Amino acid sequence: MGYSHLIVDREGHVATVRLNRPEKHNALNAAISLELIDCLDELEADDSVRVIILTGCGPKAFCAGADMAEAVAESTNGGYVGAPARAVARLLRTRKPVIAAVNGHAYGGGAALAINCDIRIASANARFRFVGSTYGLVVGASQLPRLVGAPVAKDLIFTARVVEAEEALRIGLANRVVPLDQLEQTALEMARAIAENSPAAVQASKEVIDIATANKDASRREMEHNVQLRQSKEHQERFRAATERVTGGK
Repeated sequence: MGYSHLIVDREGHVATVRLNRPEKHNALNAAISLELIDCLDELEADDSVRVIILTGCGPKAFCAGADMAEAVAESTNGGYVGAPARAVARLLRTRKPVIAAVNGHAYGGGAALAINCDIRIASANARFRFVGSTYGLVVGASQLPRLVGAPVAKDLIFTARVVEAEEALRIGLANRVVPLDQLEQTALEMARAIAENSPAAVQASKEVIDIATANKDASRREMEHNVQLRQSKEHQERFRAATERVTGGK
């Protein structure tokens, strides 16, 4: 596998995929998103891979969400659904177990990436934020209630507030919290334990758990809402203003 924006390592039956745009806090632009989709396709097709770990390069960010400058440029297309949204959706469809090693900020689309993984191990400096309502979009509303319950999901999504690692652990958003320097080793040890078990049984168990807890109608409705919301003047103004705050108007 040769990628420009991902680093993929293999150890036995475990594949570790690293988002590699640390200078942009591993934000999802079209290039890295399309590579992530291709990478997941390849790993799914490889029977020697039983578990996938997803993490970010650098000590500050798992993923800061969509690349805002690129998203603003593309938002002139009515109903545009960009590659980052498709990458997040592709992760949710992955049959094999995926562990998110959340090494810092997971905001917006990055938080959506994290909750679309099966298990989240967070570093002590990890922070989650579901910023969709700030930008006039719906982000995480179809998946977050599975993890934290409806009332807490509404709190996090309606307010778009920051969730620190310890709160994430307490409410069930994170499975474990460990020091940053122990994060990848902890994720790898869990992945090895999973990989020792029957791949067919693990994948079947994942499917059954997802059927028991997921709501496909909710996922479809979230996407439909966003197609409409992206066309609104309010969304475009909110997103452009947020981009200017982040980039300093550049």
